[in-house]
Order: sequence, then structure tokens, then C-alpha cells
Amino acid sequence: MNIRPCRFDHPDAVKLNDQVQLEYAERYGDGGDVTPLDPTMFDPPHGLYLLAYDELGRPVATGGWRTQDRNAHGYADGDAEIKRMFVIPEGRGRGLARRMLAALEDDARAAGRVRMVLETGDRQPEAVALYTSSGYAVCEKFGHYREYESSICMAKPLRQP
Repeated sequence: MNIRPCRFDHPDAVKLNDQVQLEYAERYGDGGDVTPLDPTMFDPPHGLYLLAYDELGRPVATGGWRTQDRNAHGYADGDAEIKRMFVIPEGRGRGLARRMLAALEDDARAAGRVRMVLETGDRQPEAVALYTSSGYAVCEKFGHYREYESSICMAKPLRQP
């Protein structure tokens, strides 16, 4: 697998974002994730967006992080927020999400962020299992879906105290 940085508006990123939105709509019976995102939110040094390609050059996984600091949406100073973690169905079960997550954590840590946070949902048990096994714990809700009962917010320190 070849993981490389790209823009959130890169055609392959858009393609995988469209796929994940369809999956969200199917799982939750709605229009997908409507969290406002702008490609510049992922521009270094304030974030990073990654695409993973298989040996044939096909995009198979995606994920990004963006800077967050204390605000009315429940974030804390030093947060880095995971967005759009996704592996196409044919690529699942091969450790792609775990590798993508580790790369995002490493980059956020190098950028000086102190805590990685993410929002997922109760109809994504695979995601919850990945994050839990990677050291994330449920935390106080934040972000666009903080008022939703189905929302699960998780966090992991990026630095040891």
C-alpha cells in the first residue's frame, strides 16, 4: 500500500468521500455526514489529508486530521480531529485503517497537537473497535453531532504526560 498526502478536493479523495457518504446514508438512513469541511482545513501544518493506493494504483483508503482548539463546539486547545477515515469494502481486513490512523497520529503529533479526537456513530461498530484497540476512549461529546444520541466521541492523548 502506498499512502500519500493529497488535497481533500483531489478527484480520488472526492470519489472515496462520495463512497463513505453513501455508506453513512445506508447505515443511518439519512443524507450522510453534513459536518462542514473545506479542503484548506487539511492543509499542513494545520492538518493533513491522506490517500492510500493499492498495488494497481487504485484509491482504497482515506483519512485526514484538522486542527481544533477550544471553541463552542466542545473542542480543547491542542486537539487534532480525525475526519473521513474510510476503507473501501474490498480493502477491509488488511490493516489499512490502522496504518492510516497511525500515519495521521504521527503527523498531528509532529505538528504539536496534544490530543487526537474523533466522532463516530453507534452504527459503526468496526470503527469503534478499531479506535478502542488503538488506545482511544469515549470522551465528552464535541463537534457537529454532539447533540445526537447516536454520536460517539473518542479521544487519545498524543503525548505522554
